[in-house]
Parts: sequence; C-alpha cells; structure tokens
Amino acid sequence: MLTLYARFPGREGDEIRCNISSWTVDEGYRPQAMKLIWAILRRRDVTFTNISPAPSTLKANKALGFQLFSNGQFAFLPALNSVRRSCRVLEVRPDLAELAMLSDGERYIVLEHAALGCISLVCICDGVASPLVLMPRRILHGLIPCAQIVYCRSLADLSRCAGAVGRFVLRRGILLCLVDAKEPIPGLFGRYFANRGIKYFKGPKPPAPGDLTFTELVVFGP
Repeated sequence: MLTLYARFPGREGDEIRCNISSWTVDEGYRPQAMKLIWAILRRRDVTFTNISPAPSTLKANKALGFQLFSNGQFAFLPALNSVRRSCRVLEVRPDLAELAMLSDGERYIVLEHAALGCISLVCICDGVASPLVLMPRRILHGLIPCAQIVYCRSLADLSRCAGAVGRFVLRRGILLCLVDAKEPIPGLFGRYFANRGIKYFKGPKPPAPGDLTFTELVVFGP
C-alpha cells in the first residue's frame, strides 16, 4: 500500500492528510484485504483521500466509510473572463513580499507546491490576496495543454480571479483549465462534466472541491 502523508497548518490547528495512492493484495490473500486497509484507516485524526478510485473499488470505498467530495470536473477558459482593474497575479517565490498576506497554511502550500513543479500564484483583487496552485498537464492523448487546479481557497475566489489568471497562464500556452466540482461554477466560461474524476475522502476535515494538495497528482505528475 502506498500512502502519502502531509501535515500542514490549518485554520483550526494542524491538519494531517493521507492520500491513499494505490494498494494491491496478492490474489491468494485478497480475503484479508480489508484488514490491510483498516490498519491505515483506524487513525481518527487523519483525513484520507482517494482521488483515482478504480471502478471496481467504488463499492469497497463506500463500505469503508468513504464519501464523495467531488463527483465531476469543470473545464473552463479563464482568459474569457473579464479582468478587474484592481487585479494582479504574482508568481510565488520565497522572497515575495505579498506572501505575508496569506495565512501560514496557505504560504506553506504555495511554496511547497512551487518546489514540486506546480505553478503557484498569489492573486490580489481589491486588496485581498488569494492563493492559487495549478498543475500543467495534457489531455486527449497528450495533444491539448491545460492546467489542473490543485488548490484554491474557494471556487468563488477562483471565479473572481479567473480573468487575470487566464491571461497569466495564456503566456505559457495554456488556454484550458480543469477543476473538480459538484456542479457548474457561476462566473466561469466552460462546461461541467458529471461523473468525471470522482474523488473520495474519509475523516474529520473533507477537502473542498479544487483542493488536491499533497496528492499523487502533485508528487508523481498527471
């Protein structure tokens, strides 16, 4: 079993997450598979995620107490959003002064994910700073470049900053972005695809749609 643990500052104290990236049991021992997973899941202070469940494991996920935190994906074109005059987008670096406008947990997230190869940004609109992390990837057999939203404070924040972010990533050849969602996102130009990229969690603090921090997507790439 491959588990990816992360501890980082949250709004109500430190959060511990574990992305169950993959697990398998030799055929002769599969009747004991539940004992293997329960040895991990018994920790009540950890929020577990499964962001790439195989179709054959969906019933097992529910039996183990996992719940959906995203049951679809929204594909959108951020460059089509208008840009507020007060909005600006800054790429994260360790000496960026505007990092002080984020919480301790958000600073940790954007800096760590920048080190892992993501595009980490601070979006400032009307004097309010919002963190955003994107993972460059390709879809449709590697033909179309796009970016997966790995972290945003909220989908409303993403919508508010989309125009400025769209122009920033367009300079890198990225027109299309993807974000996990449960329904179409107001204020974004795109299309919602239900039952795509289904993701599960189990534990005290469910991740919000658009939060894939410290998961296999980031560590191993798309």
